[in-house]
Amino acid sequence: MVDVQGTVTDGFEPVRDAFAENFARRGERGAAVAVYREGRKVADLWGGVRDADGGEEPWRHGTAQIVRSATKGVAAAVLLLLHQRGQVDLDAPVGTYWPEFKAAGKERVLVRHLLSHRAGLPALDVPLTPAQAIDGVSGPAAVAAQAPAWEPGTAHGYHAQTYSWLIGELVERITGRPIGRWVAQEIAGPLGLDLWIGMPEAEQAARAGRIADIEPPAAAAPSAGLRVRPKQSVTDAYGDPESLTRRAFAAISPAADENDPAYRAAELPASAGIATADALARFYASLIGDVDGVRRLFAPATLTLARTEESAGPDKVLVVNTRFGLGYMLHGPASPLLAPGSFGHPGRGGSLAFADPESGLSFAYVTNGMQKNVTADPRAQALVRAVSRALSA
Repeated sequence: MVDVQGTVTDGFEPVRDAFAENFARRGERGAAVAVYREGRKVADLWGGVRDADGGEEPWRHGTAQIVRSATKGVAAAVLLLLHQRGQVDLDAPVGTYWPEFKAAGKERVLVRHLLSHRAGLPALDVPLTPAQAIDGVSGPAAVAAQAPAWEPGTAHGYHAQTYSWLIGELVERITGRPIGRWVAQEIAGPLGLDLWIGMPEAEQAARAGRIADIEPPAAAAPSAGLRVRPKQSVTDAYGDPESLTRRAFAAISPAADENDPAYRAAELPASAGIATADALARFYASLIGDVDGVRRLFAPATLTLARTEESAGPDKVLVVNTRFGLGYMLHGPASPLLAPGSFGHPGRGGSLAFADPESGLSFAYVTNGMQKNVTADPRAQALVRAVSRALSA
């Protein structure tokens, strides 16, 4: 029996129960969950082990974890905040800020298309090696030269890996700062977050023993997060090496070692963010309200942009129906967040973070136990259901 550590405030005991049940019934290895309401922490729990190789080093308070695509929610906030400050026009062509991007018929790709997965660039004709993916040059050059897989703006498909170089390079062109540095200076620093897009190797060394290893991607085809047996079309898409689905997830090939210090130091905003559950929950709390004297990050108009539907219906990559606002997944069958007004982002294999403005609640769950899903992990959803019960009690 795993000894769950941490605290919950009165009324949020169902979250502790669900978290413990994840270890007892759902194959949890090491994880943490945090919940804020109206800027106040109401749940902060952790348990299990931080090793992915059979070790028994315990997960401790403050253990940080690579959160895969949950990083996208942090990266999206950067562009939305730049828009809020008048530094970027969401309806401008990307080539306005990044002239080389206009190649191969991409003159009409708009900034909003990148955020809503409508740019037609989920895959690369020639995948990048792990070394190329993190060198800061090869990725941006590859997406700038790539021809779209569909007419930009006419459909959507999840940009699983290419989002890193699309968003990261655009932010650097606009601000003159790498996205990881921007996040550190403008978001993580002021809010006191243990959150990084690119964790310097010196910082990793200083925090030895406080970063959980993550299991490698499972060889079997994931289920796209559905809590039912996947459709044959989904299984076929993940099983076909030539499908857009497989090519999107294999834009880095072979798969990178996510426990490699060099990979953890890379500023890959699609998939390589490192955070504690508390930091992610606090980040989302700061988007919708003041936190410990720090003024809320999103103005009302920006909050509306984040959760207004931009893309909905059949996803050309995930092969299920998905819904996106500007950079965020919205409530739907593939991503059942707390309530219809919620916005956030999951990470392949388990992690999930979101905010629900109507209830004033923010939530984050991180795990090192890779499971076969892309969006709605059953462990995360058990915790979301528990939060819902706590709110309705």
